[in-house]
Amino acid sequence: AIITLKRVVLEEMSNLEDPTLERHFKGHKDTVTSVAFNPNMKQLASGSMDSCLMIWHFKPQARAYRFVGHKDAILSVDFSPSGHLVASASRDKTVRLWIPSVKGESTVFKAHTGSVRHVEFASDGQSLLTASDDKTVKVWTVHRQRFQFSL
Repeated sequence: AIITLKRVVLEEMSNLEDPTLERHFKGHKDTVTSVAFNPNMKQLASGSMDSCLMIWHFKPQARAYRFVGHKDAILSVDFSPSGHLVASASRDKTVRLWIPSVKGESTVFKAHTGSVRHVEFASDGQSLLTASDDKTVKVWTVHRQRFQFSL
């Protein structure tokens, strides 16, 4: 049984093709620091040292959205499980929540005293987790748009 399993795995691996470039997205003015797929697989988000969040559409004719609001580099981005929100974490010590289909509107979460290095939605989409240079991990309630507790 083990030999058969190994053979199947090797056969599947040999059927894998080399990665190919599907599409090239260009629009940031500085280093891109983070990317995330929308769960609907119709968009992706990217954050950059240029302090902008970009939402890219996989339809070639669709325009990208540039979201401006952070005062310093964006270090992490994540889509909510529903795909209806995007969170961005920044060196400006804030986290912002954006609606990926409406340009420019965001909610600011402030509780860190250092750069926010990472942001991630919980699998149920109700909470956000952030990690910061201030040596804390914080949990936020999304619908109340406020800090819940530190770990």
